[in-house]
Amino acid sequence: MVNFYVWSVGFSPMKFLVISDLHQKRSALEWINAEIEKNAVEFVLFLGDVTDFGTGEEAADIISSINSKVYAIPGNCDPRDLPEKISGVCTDMHGKAVDLDGYRLVGLGGSNITIFDTTFELTEDELYNGLKPISSEGMILMTHAPSYEVLDKIPSGLSVGSPAIKKIVEEFHPILALSGHIHEDIGVEEINGTTFVNPGPARDGHCAIISIIDGKVDVVLKGPLDA
Repeated sequence: MVNFYVWSVGFSPMKFLVISDLHQKRSALEWINAEIEKNAVEFVLFLGDVTDFGTGEEAADIISSINSKVYAIPGNCDPRDLPEKISGVCTDMHGKAVDLDGYRLVGLGGSNITIFDTTFELTEDELYNGLKPISSEGMILMTHAPSYEVLDKIPSGLSVGSPAIKKIVEEFHPILALSGHIHEDIGVEEINGTTFVNPGPARDGHCAIISIIDGKVDVVLKGPLDA
């Protein structure tokens, strides 16, 4: 369990669950729904890799089984039609922004280019140009890929995050920057007023519970041993 705080003022309180990298492990839905009920969260932010190279229909079926309002983006292992297919069961956030209790929630899925040539990869220009027009100061940013050099290290120690996402963070100073993708670099970091969170892979029992009250951000990371 880890707690980090950032201060601001003038917004409504909210509490939500953050998950990522389910990779089609349907058995995890049981504990996800238990966390939703136990923590009385208002909504769920799903950071992608709903499927493991599955279909958009399978993604929609999985998300529809989550007992909460869900805002979701695709991961690099999701199909390209995921945004369209899930729009009937949740709020598709790929390349979109919505208002949440006075905060602007901004989303973009897919990952930067990998060596694995996965289904939903974007160039750095595509990532930057997809985010910049919808971004604003102090937003909540949800991406599948992490910002370069923040919660983006693979076991070799190499940083594989996105320079484009890092540039967006530096330009717009989100209160929260949420990402998944890198299963091994679970954590929370506070840098220049932005709280970065990688909740870890939901397929392995990881999630984050985040509360924001008067601009104070409280992040609780939970893993399989916290149940």
